[in-house]
Amino acid sequence: MSLNYKVYIYFIIYIMVKIIAEIGINHNGSIEDCKKMIMLAKVAGCDYAKIQKRNPDVCVPEHQKSKRRDTPWGEMSYLEYKYKLEFSEEQIKELCEFSKSIGIEFFASVWDLDSVAVMAKYCNIGKIGSALITDLELCKAARDAFERLIISTGMSTEEEIEKCIEECNPDVIMHTNSTYPCPEEELNLRYISWLKEKYPNKDIGYSGHEYGLVTTYCACGLGAEWVERHITLDRKLWGSDQTSSIEPDGLIKLVKGIRNIEKSIQYKPGPRMQFEGENSKKTSLRK
Repeated sequence: MSLNYKVYIYFIIYIMVKIIAEIGINHNGSIEDCKKMIMLAKVAGCDYAKIQKRNPDVCVPEHQKSKRRDTPWGEMSYLEYKYKLEFSEEQIKELCEFSKSIGIEFFASVWDLDSVAVMAKYCNIGKIGSALITDLELCKAARDAFERLIISTGMSTEEEIEKCIEECNPDVIMHTNSTYPCPEEELNLRYISWLKEKYPNKDIGYSGHEYGLVTTYCACGLGAEWVERHITLDRKLWGSDQTSSIEPDGLIKLVKGIRNIEKSIQYKPGPRMQFEGENSKKTSLRK
């Protein structure tokens, strides 16, 4: 009697999701609070901590510069307020050195050519946010300045995204919806699968602005290789991004959950596998 044996080889595709803790402007201009959030990102197990960098003179529209606004520092013009949220080049250098000293990479979303020039002195990675991927001059400058370039796709048409990718060749494409906070029914997480099929040679990620963690976990299950979420020390703090940001306990849960998801989907599709833990059950329950 001849026996036919089928031998299955299972390939592990264990890919670590790269997690970005987006501080943004939630530091409210405090370098000490920014350092606390960088440390939080490190303790939670994130790979990167990120801020926003802009030159307000360039980025604030002329018609808004003189508008008055109530702020934690008192009433002032909108331009003065935006400067309160910015770090000097010396402070950027200090934050980069602090991040390096604790073992986490630090970078920024750059909003203008001046900011590209500053950040490129201290970081080898940069990001172009959703609002700016149609600014091809800026995107190309960032491509030339950074070893690794990330773009986000919020508020953009498919044609605008294609144009940016064609012209600027980013390394990472982040699906996002730019509504803060974004309703679950508008997240369109299956767009991650679309991007992965359309750009098989690019890393595809997800930048979330929704409440909660479940949908970000779902993005990882759909194949997101990068994840970015806004973080804060306290959602009650001043700032437009605070309420849709994750507090310290939530960030720790997010990272732990993503690492567990990685383990649970680490094998390529194939015939059903049996694991050691099942053997005792098989022996006791089957005749």
